Amino acid sequence: MRGGRAGHDGGAMKLPLPLARWLPLSQRLRPLSQRLRRAARAHFGWRRLRPGQLGPMRAVLRGRDALVVLPTGGGKSAVYQVPAMMLSGPTVVISPLLALQQDQINALNDRPRQGGGRAGEAGAGAAAVRVSSAETPGQRSAALEAVRKGLARFLFITPEQLTDPARLAEVKALRPALVAVDEAHCISAWGYDFRPDYLALGHLIEGIGRPPVVALTATASPPVRDDIVERLRLRDPLVVVSGLDRPNLFLEVTHCPDEEYRWRRLLALLRESASPGQSRGTGIVYVPTRRAAEELGERLRAAGFAAAAYHGGMAAGVRERRHEDFLAGRVPVMVATSAFGMGIDKPDIRWVAHVALPDSPDSYQQEIGRAGRDGAPARALLLWRAEDVALQRFFTGGAPDETELRDLAAVLRTGALTRTALRERTGLGARKLGQLVGLLEHVGAAATVGQKLTAPRYAPEPVEAARAALAEAERQQAVQRSRTDMMRAFAESRSCRGRALLAYFGEHLAQPCGHCDNCSAGRTRPARKAERGPFPLHSTVRHAEWGVGLVLAYESDKMTVLFDDVGYKTLSVPVVRAQGLLVAETG
Repeated sequence: MRGGRAGHDGGAMKLPLPLARWLPLSQRLRPLSQRLRRAARAHFGWRRLRPGQLGPMRAVLRGRDALVVLPTGGGKSAVYQVPAMMLSGPTVVISPLLALQQDQINALNDRPRQGGGRAGEAGAGAAAVRVSSAETPGQRSAALEAVRKGLARFLFITPEQLTDPARLAEVKALRPALVAVDEAHCISAWGYDFRPDYLALGHLIEGIGRPPVVALTATASPPVRDDIVERLRLRDPLVVVSGLDRPNLFLEVTHCPDEEYRWRRLLALLRESASPGQSRGTGIVYVPTRRAAEELGERLRAAGFAAAAYHGGMAAGVRERRHEDFLAGRVPVMVATSAFGMGIDKPDIRWVAHVALPDSPDSYQQEIGRAGRDGAPARALLLWRAEDVALQRFFTGGAPDETELRDLAAVLRTGALTRTALRERTGLGARKLGQLVGLLEHVGAAATVGQKLTAPRYAPEPVEAARAALAEAERQQAVQRSRTDMMRAFAESRSCRGRALLAYFGEHLAQPCGHCDNCSAGRTRPARKAERGPFPLHSTVRHAEWGVGLVLAYESDKMTVLFDDVGYKTLSVPVVRAQGLLVAETG
């Protein structure tokens, strides 16, 4: 039971019993927003909270889950850090990258300590510790002991650590008051990172006592948000999507007839950015493959640019050194796959270039968001060719093996097994096992009980389960293909790019953004009243063949609808009206 709505700021708030024990009495007697602002100012020196921060802060202090989508540099970490200073129990922060964790730990530990005391007491510092593969067993034990004694308020941990039953029990014994899941889009089957242990986080959070959960990400379209809510098992979450429009980031797209033109256009960007007196050469070039990263990095060095390559196939030590070199400015140009950038806390990146069409607007928004975090002007240049679409189709292709799905479903019916035991029984690797288990869970053929996997009581027979899981995989691929189609439509658009990009995420920008190439060329115009279309924005409609969908945007005489089963579709408004292709969904 929750004490009031998330937007209520009354006097002495009635808290749910589990939360009431975490807040000191003196804090419970002041209006909640006032206390949050005071905590932000006292502990972090923040004189004001940004739009999109205060609402989820209030929600988690009231015991309500929250899903927060804010742009890179938009203050996502503050959403859990400020409430954590007001709670008596520790906050567990789960994030996928050690470099990202270390940056946040350093930022917390480098702040002036304001006296000793247990977490939650007045004057306590924001100490943070970590439990991960980067620490020795002794260091991990010391970190947990620091949290137990109240010497540390934040425990950073990776999903892989929580899959160890003994570690899970140790974290549960700390009685955490809040769980923050950073880079939450990684949990989504629609995202680019399909880590098995991230997919199990919903179960793992239940295993540590199920405190309130706040999920944080810089990009999440409606299907990704739905997937995060489902997989994390969020309970009636407050969903906040704010600030995705970046006025300081200039969006530009160039169609390249051949690779040589694309190369020359990239060189022009780098030379313009490093022109005398500007000191504006720091940027990231995103490429689609590891081989492309190596080859383009070498070619740029031969052309006189201090460039390096980065991709997931490199040794961990090499990746770490290049990450550090980029942050320190020793490598001003990083040529990388999508493996680079998450958690990059570098405010002065002046440009981001894509030399191939990204797989989706989700990836594009995430990657260009790393530019201009300091608020100064920055550029996002997309250099694309029609051939890029075929490459993305290749990456998306490949259905799971129906026999492997059937055999795995059969093994799950024999009894509860750990993931390690399942890998031994089936011969599947950890990554593939995670993918297949995720699909079987989706069709009711797999479930997690404690730290083990089994088949639910009324699970479908293995053959039926495999067919249903294969159909679900095909549906997911259809949605992914539609995301690539939306990315191509963005690249080909002759209208406002900022408005088109925000529409994909379910946000409405009434006026042209004013910071894209089409706006600069005078090709955009304010939305006309007629563009509101036959159905309200964000209303639910039904198509005879494609099923239920969500109306996302109108642009000129076209409308974009996100269908549950087939993904994004762009339809002609006159045709929709004349042929009655869509009807309002009720109930």
